[in-house]
Amino acid sequence: MDPASPPAPLAERLRPRSLAEMAGQSHLLASGRPLRVAIESGRWRSMLFWGPPGVGKTTLARLIAEQSGAHFVNLSAVTAGVKEVRAVAQAAQERLADGQRTILFLDEVHRFNKAQQDLLLPYVETGTLLFIGATTENPSFEVIGALRSRCQLYLLHPLSEAELAAVIERALAHPDGLAGRLTLEPAAESLIIQWADGDARRALGALEVAAGHAEAGLLSAEATRQALSVRGLAFDKGGEHFYNLISALHKSVRGCHPDAALYWLARLLGGGADLLYVARRLVRMAAEDVGLADPNALRVALAAQEAAALLGQPEGELALAEAAVYLAVAPKSNAVYRAWGKARADAEAHAAAEVPLHLRNAPTGLMKTLGYGRGYAYYFDDIKASFRQRYFPEALGEPRYYDAGGEGWEAKVRERLQAFEKLRRS
Repeated sequence: MDPASPPAPLAERLRPRSLAEMAGQSHLLASGRPLRVAIESGRWRSMLFWGPPGVGKTTLARLIAEQSGAHFVNLSAVTAGVKEVRAVAQAAQERLADGQRTILFLDEVHRFNKAQQDLLLPYVETGTLLFIGATTENPSFEVIGALRSRCQLYLLHPLSEAELAAVIERALAHPDGLAGRLTLEPAAESLIIQWADGDARRALGALEVAAGHAEAGLLSAEATRQALSVRGLAFDKGGEHFYNLISALHKSVRGCHPDAALYWLARLLGGGADLLYVARRLVRMAAEDVGLADPNALRVALAAQEAAALLGQPEGELALAEAAVYLAVAPKSNAVYRAWGKARADAEAHAAAEVPLHLRNAPTGLMKTLGYGRGYAYYFDDIKASFRQRYFPEALGEPRYYDAGGEGWEAKVRERLQAFEKLRRS
């Protein structure tokens, strides 16, 4: 290395050189586990690694190449395209003639569009390339089915706090790391682990930045806090992790857990989620999961949305917190949500079913002559007759969609529906 050139980042200098040095992923790499067996036996097919950043996707691909003796090509779907893939495939065919296989590692494969992903298929199918794709997004949505079917999918998990602590301890002692020159206060290590959020590369980057604030070889919690004072977003606002947080908020509200709802709401808003997007999701929760068990819930959610739009951040966050707690503690019913789904299905299945004549409007004499509106029982003139008349197209019979739940205001609705049924049968 040129003495004048800056050293590589700590995370690159400490990239594991063997499976034994890998942190995390024991569900795949422990003795006897599927990926470990495949790597050691050399009997593996093209792969997809799905997991968040900094959990070892690129490192694993490099180790597989070293273990197998294959030539390793690393491309990023952010910068590479059709031209680069074809060039790699051409070179791979030439190597194959000399008896050497080629591994193409394509990082962020989800950024390739369908046509670009289609280009990989013949090379993977014929064995010209051993393909390893890495993605932070759900491959069910972002990777075409034909490519998925030719690859073994492995799910990589964020590193646990204990695994991140091991990564940090290795960095402190390793000759290519800090080589024993730095000691961390336990609280400083905890701050770095929290900052990293399961990402080993992020942990090492934070350690490297914070090390510059150490005094006399000791890194204190306060110095670490100052070094890491600007926290990056906890999620990609268009990515899967963002929608996982939204899902956690929704399910906490549905599960009547106000404390968890507040926590996930804070994670979303603290991470940079759009205030009004979250407000709209709360409105949806009110309609879907509280429903007529508490008709006021929808009003509260709409009022919170209006307040958030008026106040903006951070003041508007409190309105959303109030709505989240209200929705979490409210009685729950998805009866209208389920009824709407059934009604939509019947409406699609019987899209041409005719409106019964007695329910049709008759604004002209001709329509009256044709029987429009004839026999209609006006509710306020004859309640019993009104209940006995048909309200569905004849082809549907008398389906039942709405079954009122037993919580909150909807318990009274159930009683009223039972009274309606008696009137129909009387």
